[in-house]
Amino acid sequence: MSNTTIRSNSDVVLIGAGIMSATLGLILKELQPEITIDIYERLDEAAAESSDAWNNAGTGHSAFCELNYTPEGKDGSIDPKKAISIAESFEVSRQFWAYLVQEGKVPAPENFIKRIPHISFVWGDKNVKYLRKRFEALQANPLFKDMQYSTDFAELKKWMPLVMEGRKASEKVAGTSMAIGTDVNFGELTRSMFGYLTKMDGVTMHFNHEVQKLKQREDKIWRIKITDLATGNTRKAYTKFVFIGAGGGSLPLLEKAGIPEGKGFGGFPVSGQWLKCTNPEVIAQHESKVYGKASVGAPPMSVPHIDSRMINGEKQLLFGPFAGFSTRFLKNGKYSDLPKSIQLDNIVPMVMAGVKNIPLTKYLIEQVRQSPEDRIKALREYVPGAKSSDWVLERAGQRVQVIKKDEKEGGKLEFGTEVITSADGSLSVLLGASPGASTAVSIMLDVIGRCYKDKIKTPEWEEKLKTMIPSYGKELNKNPELLDQVRNHTAEVLKLQ
Repeated sequence: MSNTTIRSNSDVVLIGAGIMSATLGLILKELQPEITIDIYERLDEAAAESSDAWNNAGTGHSAFCELNYTPEGKDGSIDPKKAISIAESFEVSRQFWAYLVQEGKVPAPENFIKRIPHISFVWGDKNVKYLRKRFEALQANPLFKDMQYSTDFAELKKWMPLVMEGRKASEKVAGTSMAIGTDVNFGELTRSMFGYLTKMDGVTMHFNHEVQKLKQREDKIWRIKITDLATGNTRKAYTKFVFIGAGGGSLPLLEKAGIPEGKGFGGFPVSGQWLKCTNPEVIAQHESKVYGKASVGAPPMSVPHIDSRMINGEKQLLFGPFAGFSTRFLKNGKYSDLPKSIQLDNIVPMVMAGVKNIPLTKYLIEQVRQSPEDRIKALREYVPGAKSSDWVLERAGQRVQVIKKDEKEGGKLEFGTEVITSADGSLSVLLGASPGASTAVSIMLDVIGRCYKDKIKTPEWEEKLKTMIPSYGKELNKNPELLDQVRNHTAEVLKLQ
């Protein structure tokens, strides 16, 4: 093993080769072509963790069918704010992807995105009433104007024959459908984006490179110590701006950076598993994404769904995910990840968040203890005729939910994404999980707005941003005509008609 130390300088360092880094790198390079970027990834390929198709829910989260984005208040009212925000963000992502395809920067949109109905499905009086209220709250907004609602057994059978087969026509059921939903392979998209980005001048990708330390010098330059896992060589990288988008690996790096804004953050890891169908005849019967209601105490990533997907050019059918607990922060991480993340500044928030989330702990214990029979029983709530011989268990991705300080409760467990940025804008870190990848473009525009405050307001950058994202600076839900234009354009370019 060599002890050689390599030194390098760049304007930007991206840690983690997932959808977030790919998106940020491409946007920055489009805005400022002369910028230099180094990317460091601990694995031997891009998008092998949270962005990979088998590890990512892949719905193209647009809040069309995910019921956890429309909570019901104690008074019975439905709050659509989060769903509207996510739907807006997904439309922004679609515009950016369409720009990349139209400019020839990303090839063959059919390789990473396809049109597929997004359906919500519930049963029982209480849930049917909830879905009706949700439908009314959402359809009043332009983003959801095409949503359909039905309690008619025959119509629901047309929407999702596999789900309705074997049910009694007298059963109290309801569903909503958005025909313009999509299936997105974020692994394929990420690799295509990096394929273009790394061919550009001034961009270098380093696989099998793990960041060990990072520290900001007095002159505001970040010094990053990296180990080449293949050769054992040490690299020291120097840069003005660092983005950490390493999925579950982001929290330990945030702690190493030592910025005041990162104090008090902790992480709660949740693992996942799928039931994967192996029977081609059954797979062929289902052509939609059907989401139900989560169990009490379940994290958002565990909302049950029967999901038709395209992965590596083959149609797949998945059910789940089933949650579990592991102390690893990454699918390819170490069992010591959670213990090592506990620091003096986050121990109180982590303990208090644990005390406040006893139902989640109970739920995860129950999930870990599930037998194969228990999983098939859960599947049969969505596919009544499911045969255990047609399904196998597949390991899914690892998610780390954010824990942060809370003045009232001491600590709070957050389900979603969190961007932490240093006061001087020289470091930005992304923590959290769903909806993540689907809203990557909006999240990275937020990062750029925080870290390049002066440049993002210049006419040159604003004009380029509007070229890439025609709705930039406007709310589509308040501009129905612009929304229709944007949807029609992106549908044509991405071949989603």
